[in-house]
Amino acid sequence: REIAAGHYVDAFPIDVYQTGSGTSTNMNANEVIARLANDSLLNSDLRIHPNDHVNMSQSSNDVIPTAIRISAVEAVKHELLPALDSLKQSIEDKAQALAGVTKTGRTHLMDAMPVRFDQTLMAYVDHLDGARLGIVQAVERMQALPQGGTAVGTGINAPEGFSAAFIAALNNETGGAYCSMPRSFAGLSAQDEPVALSAAFRSLAIVLTKISNDLRLMNSGPLAGFSEISLPDLQPGSSIMPGKVNPVVPEAVAMVAAQVQGFDMAVALAGQSGLFELNVMLPLIANNLLQSIQLLSNAMHLLADKAIAGFTVNHERIEAALGMNPILVTALNPVIGYELGAKIAKRAYAERRSVLSVALEMTELSEEELKRLLDPVLMTGI
Repeated sequence: REIAAGHYVDAFPIDVYQTGSGTSTNMNANEVIARLANDSLLNSDLRIHPNDHVNMSQSSNDVIPTAIRISAVEAVKHELLPALDSLKQSIEDKAQALAGVTKTGRTHLMDAMPVRFDQTLMAYVDHLDGARLGIVQAVERMQALPQGGTAVGTGINAPEGFSAAFIAALNNETGGAYCSMPRSFAGLSAQDEPVALSAAFRSLAIVLTKISNDLRLMNSGPLAGFSEISLPDLQPGSSIMPGKVNPVVPEAVAMVAAQVQGFDMAVALAGQSGLFELNVMLPLIANNLLQSIQLLSNAMHLLADKAIAGFTVNHERIEAALGMNPILVTALNPVIGYELGAKIAKRAYAERRSVLSVALEMTELSEEELKRLLDPVLMTGI
C-alpha cells in the first residue's frame, strides 16, 4: 500500500524502455517489497527473498500483462470516465441554455441550411456516447486476467487454486469484477485487449478533435472570421500583436488528441510483437495506455471547464449571417422548384440581398407565405 501510495518512487529508477517483458520493473518491485518486509523483521530470523517469496507462484510474464490490465481498468473507472461524463454534462447544460438559438449550418465549410446550437452541441454528446461505449466494452474485455499462467501460460510453479485466490483477493480490494482467463496463453503472447482499449482511446481523441475544431472555427475572428461564439479569454494570444486572443484550450485539446493517436499507433505496433509465448513490448503498452488516460482525462476537464461552460453566443453576428444566407431558398424548392430557387439564390448573393426580398420579386408567393416558408427556426425541425 505504501508503494502504491508513491512513498518509494525514488526506489524505482527503471526506464520504460527496457526488456520487453518488463522483468526489470517486476524485479525492481520484488526487491523493494522484500527490503521493506525485511526491515519490519529486524528482530526476527525470518528473511524475505525477492524471487523465492515475493515472486512465488509468479513470473514477470504473467505479472506485467496482468498489471497492465488492472492499472488501465482502474484508471479508466476512476479518472477517464468521470472526466468524460463531466464533459458530456457540461455540453448538455450549454445545449439546454442555447435551445432555440439558430445559426447557419455548414457543409464543406460552406453555408448550408440552418441548425440550432442545441442540435450542434447534442451531436457532440452523441459522438462522446459512442466513444464511451467503445471504451466500456474494451474495459470489460480487460478484466479477464492471465495471472497464474507464470512463465509461458502453463502455470508452472503455481499451485492449484492460485489464480482463483488471486482474483478473489483482487476483487475484494478493488470492488472490481475481474476474472481469470480460461487459458492464459493468449494473455501472455498477444495483447489484443490492451490494443482494443488503445483504439477506443483513439476514437475518443478523434471526437475531441472534432469538437475542438468546431469551437475554434466558430470562435474565429473577431472581424474576418465566423465569430459566432466567443471563447473565454484565458491569456494574451500574441507576444507581438496587442489585443489578440487565441483559442488556447481547443488548441491544447487538439494536441492531446494528436498525441493519443500517436500512442495508439505505437501500441498497435507493440501488439504485433507477440513472439511465440510472450509479447516483448509490454512496458511500452503499459506506458502509452496510462499516459493516454491521463492526457485525455485532463483535456476533457479543461475543455468542459474552460471552454464549453464559458463560451457566449454572438447573437447579432449569427442572426445577420442567417438572414442573408441564400441557401435558405432550399425551403422553397417544393413550392417553386429547384431551378427557380437557384436563380433566386444567385441573385440574392450577387446583390447582397435577403432571399425573402428577391423571392418577393421573382415568385407569386405572398410575403406572409414566404416568411413562413423561410423561417430559419422552422427549418431546424422544431
